[in-house]
Amino acid sequence: MKKWLITLLVIGTAIFIIGGWLSGKYNSFVKMEEVVNEAWAQVENVYQRRADLIPNLVETVKGYAAHERETLEAVTNARSKMGGQVNVGADVLNNPQAFENFQAAQSELSSALQRLMVVVERYPELKADQRFAELQSQLEGTENRIAVERRRFNETVRDFNSSIRQFPGNLIAGMFGFNQKVYFQAEAGSEKAPKVQF
Repeated sequence: MKKWLITLLVIGTAIFIIGGWLSGKYNSFVKMEEVVNEAWAQVENVYQRRADLIPNLVETVKGYAAHERETLEAVTNARSKMGGQVNVGADVLNNPQAFENFQAAQSELSSALQRLMVVVERYPELKADQRFAELQSQLEGTENRIAVERRRFNETVRDFNSSIRQFPGNLIAGMFGFNQKVYFQAEAGSEKAPKVQF
């Protein structure tokens, strides 16, 4: 009877320890996934800030450079294409194609904004306009925030992906459906230095 009781006690203790360990590991994955989702929400937040600044910027430039219609339309079209893609939710993190589409729409908008800033250089009176200067400063600050938040997001994704890929965490992650998240990556062609001609 004592041997039977000791065996049950050992088995019960082992189950308790393993269950506690599994529970702790699962909870740590949940917490890390929430950190990734929080970082993603912050990325969306700064992209939304940029999207909100664009109409004011375009309207200000229109007053000075109305005949630069093509560039202004490119910015407006890029923003409207992005439309519902600013706040796409954390579901996009599990879908590499959706994430790539999101990143492509943001890159197109960034490119259109860069072309707009080149156009602005031709209008000294626009550059001197206080409203435009404030909008440009806010936009530059927002672009810096985007870079910072994308870096932070990638750091949280790295930590999460590392945890769910390491043994024995990978077994638990597989059992409970935790999947790797995608990273922000540099745009194609950004590894080449731009040509500067005078």
